[in-house]
Amino acid sequence: MRNFLEKAGKRWLPATIAALLAGSAAFAEGGAKIDSGDTAWLLSSAGLVLLMTPGLAFFYGGLVRKKNMLSILMQCFMAMCLVTVQWFFFGYSLAFGPDIGHFIGNLDWAFLKGVGADPNVDYAATVPHIAFMAFQLKFAIITPALIIGAFAERMKFSAFCVFTLLWATLVYSPVAHWVWGIGGFLREMGALDFAGGAVVHVNAGMAALAAALILGKRVGKSAQPHSLPFAILGAGMLWFGWFGFNAGSALAANGVAATAFVTTHIATAVAGLVWSLLDWGYHKKPTTLGMITGAVAGLVAITPAAGFVTPVGAMFIGLGSAVICFCSVTFIKTKFGYDDTLDAFGVHGVGGIWGAIATGIFCVTGAPDQLWIQVKATAITAAFSFVASVIIFKLIDMAMGLRVSEQEERVGLDLTQHKETAYTLLD
Repeated sequence: MRNFLEKAGKRWLPATIAALLAGSAAFAEGGAKIDSGDTAWLLSSAGLVLLMTPGLAFFYGGLVRKKNMLSILMQCFMAMCLVTVQWFFFGYSLAFGPDIGHFIGNLDWAFLKGVGADPNVDYAATVPHIAFMAFQLKFAIITPALIIGAFAERMKFSAFCVFTLLWATLVYSPVAHWVWGIGGFLREMGALDFAGGAVVHVNAGMAALAAALILGKRVGKSAQPHSLPFAILGAGMLWFGWFGFNAGSALAANGVAATAFVTTHIATAVAGLVWSLLDWGYHKKPTTLGMITGAVAGLVAITPAAGFVTPVGAMFIGLGSAVICFCSVTFIKTKFGYDDTLDAFGVHGVGGIWGAIATGIFCVTGAPDQLWIQVKATAITAAFSFVASVIIFKLIDMAMGLRVSEQEERVGLDLTQHKETAYTLLD
């Protein structure tokens, strides 16, 4: 299989990653120069990635009960505001600043000091450093927002705000530095993560599992999604924005960006199709919810591999994500009984783990033992995120309480947390 994919890579990929890295090094030696096309693409991609968080809000919001719709929208938009301020103050510096012990960045770039219009050749030699910072900010925003799917309908808004700030600082920034920061130990180990399989999805997915286990089950019987049209709208926005997420991670308007664009689309389409077929076979009907869930699983799984695999590899990654995540959501969650409300762990955690490991199987460049490197990097990220998230949740619970009262939960978070309603009639 590996030999087949390497041959396919020579045929399909416009340029190999190795060739591009060599070209970037040579370019850096000659002096950094801003490329208007690369800059325009990166800024456009940053906008696309930001759009994903409102898309996530509608995707998640459509899947909860009417009485909790606004709470989901509020949490997602608050994440956009809180993480932006955190990133500006010190988050970016911790994630990408000068390395301390291969574990974290220092505070030299706090308040974006020294992060200006000139390129930083260590990260992106043809775009302004501040554009690279802005692009990475959008990843930092959506990652804690993904966790909302696990504790939807039962977490205090005040606790959510504190958790988001602490988690972005103590979990997201370190993991981003390990994998993407200059000097980070997983980067030094050779781990491949094109656009955030470990940094975003494994990281958020394990935190989601921690949330589901610590907060416990929702009060009463779980209801059907109150608005599948909203969920479909959100899924479409996510699919659209994901092109910026993955293709934008090439950090240039080049062949790797084009390849990531195509592999992202193929994996997503295959996953949505396969999940529908699994639904059809197991539940006797293909469901809309199943199709959009499968598509999101495909988006998740292709993320770490998008620029490293051929379209053929993307097809297999998408297929695998549908089968593995379908089993996780349909059988594993039921067997163990945890209430991962919107399957944040079942899709993002499990799909992210599959995608990160599959990168080592299907990548056309990388070390001879790339699969083992990917397994180690994934395990380290998963363990750290889960343990750190448990500690953060426990500390917040002791200090201020995590969960709303049973009465507040029955009334709904829209009214009890925000004194607003999305609709005139509630169920």
